[in-house]
Amino acid sequence: MATEVKKVVLAYSGGLDTSVILKWLKDTYNCEVVTFTADLGQGEEVEPARKKAEMLGIKEIYIENMQDEFVRDYVFPAFRANAIYEGTYLLGTSIARPLIAKRQVEIAHETGADAVSHGATGKGNDQIRFELGYYALKPDIKIIAPWREWDLTSRAKLISYADKNQIPIPKDKRGEPPFSQDANLLHISSEGKALEDPWKEPDWEHVLTRVVPPWKAPDSQLEITIDFESGDPTAVNGEKLGPADLLTKLNELGGSNGVGVIDIVENRFIGMKSRGVYETPGGTVLFHARRAMESLTLDRGAMHSKDELMPKYAEMLYNGFWFAPEREILQAAIDKASEPVTGTVRLKLYKGNVMITGRKSPNSLYSEDIVTFEDDNVYDQFDAKGFIKLNALRLRLRKHPH
Repeated sequence: MATEVKKVVLAYSGGLDTSVILKWLKDTYNCEVVTFTADLGQGEEVEPARKKAEMLGIKEIYIENMQDEFVRDYVFPAFRANAIYEGTYLLGTSIARPLIAKRQVEIAHETGADAVSHGATGKGNDQIRFELGYYALKPDIKIIAPWREWDLTSRAKLISYADKNQIPIPKDKRGEPPFSQDANLLHISSEGKALEDPWKEPDWEHVLTRVVPPWKAPDSQLEITIDFESGDPTAVNGEKLGPADLLTKLNELGGSNGVGVIDIVENRFIGMKSRGVYETPGGTVLFHARRAMESLTLDRGAMHSKDELMPKYAEMLYNGFWFAPEREILQAAIDKASEPVTGTVRLKLYKGNVMITGRKSPNSLYSEDIVTFEDDNVYDQFDAKGFIKLNALRLRLRKHPH
């Protein structure tokens, strides 16, 4: 095993787990390690990861701000599909993994590495998402998943290994964390430990970091507008913003008003159920605003077809098949349907609620002349009789037993 890998690109956060993995890779495989740290808007400084990697003897260190690419090329396409898994989850963790995997493979090519590595455990979805991405982009890549190989199966063993190998651990990181968190610009997920019992209510004051608990949100409603062009948001309150800045702004507005907290039990692809608390303030606001914009601009057939495609699309994304041809086929259809989704949505945020109060579009399919209850010259109400009788024919022939 020690001679099979020459150089490996590690997805590196600088935390305890990936720092131990870095040292373990060098010792176990006797290989060079390249670290890659992606700034996806997780809310923590990423530069300290450089110093830690340097201290551990790493020569090739990649630290990159990928927030705009993340939102533009991954979050926005998924939101064009209105992708939501099992009716609740806006796929905040799922959507980040393909981008990290893609960049790791690119760095492997740039540095001549023959392997990649990640810190996902053998019980979760992320190992699948990372590795399906690796294999899709470089079929012959070697993958090292330490959690499936080593015997460091507890936090105590990780800390012991770190101490033995002089890997620094901040004092506040030595205690057992009450739950684990993963964050990016779209969401923060909290899982495990104190949250594993699905009947026990979370300690909201300690769990929530991006969203104010709704009952502590302001007593006044906040009105905002979001502009869309061809399916994607482009401005908030009339101010044009780039992808990352726009989502950051919506996070601030939604989070301060208690929007976007869910406590769910979901079905992992690996076969087990898990309980988690997710904070997706900006994404929740955007989800409702997009639906409102579509309601005005999409033909009924196009809108319903998109809705039929969505559960399959969301499942693909959740399970890690971002780079699969079937996802790309669905994306092409979704993007085509999104072309007329242009205009402005007005909404109010209040104590966890998102309330649509108006929508307008140059591509509006809504006609006041047709829907009015007053006299009109464009719709003959008598025509409805034939329409109903034709649709009722098979029901009348069936002679339903009462």
